[in-house]
Amino acid sequence: MAAVTATSHVMTVSRNGQVSIPAEARARWNTRQVVVVDLGDRVVMRPVAPDAVAELEVNYRGRGPRTDTARRQARRDDAAREKQR
Repeated sequence: MAAVTATSHVMTVSRNGQVSIPAEARARWNTRQVVVVDLGDRVVMRPVAPDAVAELEVNYRGRGPRTDTARRQARRDDAAREKQR
């Protein structure tokens, strides 16, 4: 895999908050959506996979309890706390 060189661009933010992404970055990312992460002292834009939910499901399949199991346990925990009051 070829190394990617970091590049910096000074961009103007429009009055309604829009910023243009340089053409070479758009071409390299090949995506229509980005996620913007505010890190406090800087903002990072990362490409979003076309089917991000499916990608997350694949990456996290088998980790942790199923949603319905976790919800049942949370309800049991809430009921136990209410009994203690």
